[in-house]
Amino acid sequence: MSGAAGFVWYELVARDPDAAAAFYGDVVGWRVEPSGMPGMDYRLMVAPDGDRIGGLMAMPAGMPGPTWLGYVGIDDVDATAADFAANGGQVHMPPTDIPGVGRLALLADPDGSALYVMRGATADVSRAFAGDTHATPGHVVWNELSAPDSQSAIAFYGDRFGWRQDGGMPMGSLGEYRFVRAGDAVIGAAMDVPPGGRPGWLYYFLVDDIDAAAGRIAQGGGTVVHGPDPIPGGAFSLTATDPEGVRFGLVGARA
Repeated sequence: MSGAAGFVWYELVARDPDAAAAFYGDVVGWRVEPSGMPGMDYRLMVAPDGDRIGGLMAMPAGMPGPTWLGYVGIDDVDATAADFAANGGQVHMPPTDIPGVGRLALLADPDGSALYVMRGATADVSRAFAGDTHATPGHVVWNELSAPDSQSAIAFYGDRFGWRQDGGMPMGSLGEYRFVRAGDAVIGAAMDVPPGGRPGWLYYFLVDDIDAAAGRIAQGGGTVVHGPDPIPGGAFSLTATDPEGVRFGLVGARA
């Protein structure tokens, strides 16, 4: 995996990886398989088209709770970690080399929203994020940040990753939904934290049939929190929590 200032990988840290693999395999359609990494149970989530989307691992001791984490591909992990720390962010895991994977660090922005930064060990191109009209089911198609001040959050990431706002959409009392561009692609959006919400990243996965997927969420012990609602382009989106309470989103058409 490699890339510059774009999402290249996604990782679910779960209390029960077996149950999480079964839930997301049913809801999203991923095949979950061993990674073969020595000394740890790290699993790979594979989309129906064969692309590797992300990883799954057991929650380490001391971690506050299960969560999804995104990885942003960059050139200099050490400089970025130092820059986050010097500008109000945090370094939860210092720059570390993982043999065969690359160099990575777990950071948080000034609002506490966590993500990894990574320089891959190979020149392979990640297809985990596919935010265009040619995306196929199982891929991540939208990355959404909730922040106390979404405009300031975009500026923070813009200074580190080169992201910028590219238009927006009014949401009434919730403020503006600010589209975020990284290079040639719109990768997602930033919004002010809604009442009762908290800062953080939310990742949306593409499915064939949004209503059928919503049904599978409930059947699998998860909860649909909001939606499905229509979105620009004719598709529908929903937000949900899995059986461990981890937030995620889905995008898909109606049959």
